Amino acid sequence: MKKYILALFLPTFLIFAATVSGQQNESKATAALTTVPSVDLKRYSGKWFEIARYENKFQKQCVGNTTATYAIKTDGKVEVINECLKKNGEIERARGEARIVDKKTNAKLEVRFAPAALSFLTAVWGDYWILELDDNYQYTVIGDPKRKYFWILSRTPELSDATYQNILRRAEKLGFDPAKVYKTPQKVEAVKGSVIEKS
Repeated sequence: MKKYILALFLPTFLIFAATVSGQQNESKATAALTTVPSVDLKRYSGKWFEIARYENKFQKQCVGNTTATYAIKTDGKVEVINECLKKNGEIERARGEARIVDKKTNAKLEVRFAPAALSFLTAVWGDYWILELDDNYQYTVIGDPKRKYFWILSRTPELSDATYQNILRRAEKLGFDPAKVYKTPQKVEAVKGSVIEKS
């Protein structure tokens, strides 16, 4: 009799558990996303190395050595220069601009790489939210409220594994999926279509 009752209710319990788990994961992905309380854009300026990211269509040609350099412009906006190594050995460079959305914290920005003539179009701007920032501005975590994009940047080409894993754990609590994070190779070169790590 006990076995019969267990067999009867086990499928229902498993469906309930899966539903609750799915709802929890979905709620994390749609819950309001918080940023850091404040950002000093002067300290944030300069060169950052990409440590990891979610794969995305506009970086699919990059095989490594990806960097982002920021500089404050006279109009208060931020110049953005992204660079990466392509498989053919060439360096791809994309120049864009960021504007501050939340001037109280400077932690919410929008970035565009489309021509300035198209800047009036909402569609050309993408959310750039600073979710985590080291006290000494040595690493930062970037994302967007829809959890479609995710980056980990560092002032150096490498982060300690402990720091990296801790970032992923905290990001997961914010609704990001660590399994989707791609670690970016740094200190590499492209030779005849192959990517080789420099010694």
